[in-house]
Amino acid sequence: MSRIKGVSDREAGLIQSAIFRAARAQVGKVPEPNRLMAHSSGVLWAAGLYEVASKRARSLPPGLKSLAELKVASLVGCVF
Repeated sequence: MSRIKGVSDREAGLIQSAIFRAARAQVGKVPEPNRLMAHSSGVLWAAGLYEVASKRARSLPPGLKSLAELKVASLVGCVF
């Protein structure tokens, strides 16, 4: 549970709503970190660009890329 309240669908602006729709289409719901990052447009954009760049990266096979993401998440203590 986060300490601050995330941006709701009603409070979301045009760009935030578009990012929320894309996240909902990809994951099935809007992840809480996205709602929290939506408080700052710059942070939300940066996270979105990172996701797009990560998806387009072709230097590693997809399976190895997934393993690397999992290893990094475990190293930094990511719970999801």
